[in-house]
Amino acid sequence: MKAWAKDQGIEGSMIKFLGDPACTLTKAHGMVMDHPGPVSIGIIGRCKRHAIYADDGEVKYVAVCDDDDDPAGDDYPEETCAPAMMEAIKKL
Repeated sequence: MKAWAKDQGIEGSMIKFLGDPACTLTKAHGMVMDHPGPVSIGIIGRCKRHAIYADDGEVKYVAVCDDDDDPAGDDYPEETCAPAMMEAIKKL
């Protein structure tokens, strides 16, 4: 995660990348991608594409990109990208 943070230029900022190798947080948030498509090709336990806005430890907004035809949210990730998240946060 440190290498990814460095590559993305967020090292030392308020943004923190977190790994979830045991799927603990993914399961707790109900974000396990359990669509049969990815599982059928060996992708097991992957997290759904999502973004969470939390303030002082309280989750205020969650965006999830998944669809029956796009369980990973790879085709249309816009809901979880920064511009959409900023708009959602402004509306809170």
